[in-house]
Amino acid sequence: MSDPGTPTFDQLRVFLTVIDVGSFAGAARQLNRATSVISYTITNLEAQLGVTLFERDSTRRPRLTDEGRALLSEARNVALGFNRLRAKAKGLHQGLEPEVHVALDVMLPASRIVAALKSFRDEFPTVPLKLRAEALGAVTQLVLDRTSMIGVRGPPDVEIDGLERIGVGSVHLVPVAAPDHPLACQVNGLGAGRHHVQLVLTDRTSRTAGEDLGVMGTHTWRVADLATKHLLLREGIGWGTMPEPMIREDLACGKLVLLDLPDFKGGHYRFFAIHRTDMPPGPAASFLINQFEWQSHGMNGGTFASTDTAAPIVSMPPALAAQ
Repeated sequence: MSDPGTPTFDQLRVFLTVIDVGSFAGAARQLNRATSVISYTITNLEAQLGVTLFERDSTRRPRLTDEGRALLSEARNVALGFNRLRAKAKGLHQGLEPEVHVALDVMLPASRIVAALKSFRDEFPTVPLKLRAEALGAVTQLVLDRTSMIGVRGPPDVEIDGLERIGVGSVHLVPVAAPDHPLACQVNGLGAGRHHVQLVLTDRTSRTAGEDLGVMGTHTWRVADLATKHLLLREGIGWGTMPEPMIREDLACGKLVLLDLPDFKGGHYRFFAIHRTDMPPGPAASFLINQFEWQSHGMNGGTFASTDTAAPIVSMPPALAAQ
């Protein structure tokens, strides 16, 4: 076929649902249709495009043909465009949000949060805001679950189905400990951190289950919030990485010290503003995203220039990038 036809949005939605759930029967349940209708829709889509999308010689889970794999990303892009169009039109009908629910990564510097929220309060004084601070995968999960309308999450720097993301800068992470900690009182060789308790921020969700990101020590203590980790570090319980703006005063007054670990230098923790592709933010939520994006334009070395002095750029080991 030299001139393929034009698939309908419904055909593309059925195609993508089969891929996402892994079977024709599963797609039928999710779309509340008969399995025969799903099969008929896929057959019609193949006829429209003039290609075979699924292998027909297997009773296992549907397997894409080479042509199907080649067209999958384009089908997702088209479906995404339709979802954006419909959701944007819905947002225009609804107007200003009655309230805004936001989830923020605990690593996000307080100076950035305060600056964005002050601007939000001045711009939308009548819009209530509900704010949650979470670590690691919890921000992503809150947005995916529709509990939060928008979020600012950290690594990993990957696309997640169903989410839009915008880079909004980074924060500098540094390894620290109390001044009387053994790692602060000696010249450290390679692997020195493995012999001491490392304080590690843990995920409240299962999104990073099975992943031990940014962990060097063989003896770890897991904490669920950054404030507890900060407290234990100051008390000399262990060592670990912290956002530099959060412990700047501790470094200045000697309550914490930077550690010289040859194989663990710290680095940058990148942030992304996110929202569901089928729930584009309204005027108020969009304003908040724009504030965080604007802040990132004035950053130098991962630091918010309007309130923080610049921190040196240090390359980050891949494992640390998600810690």
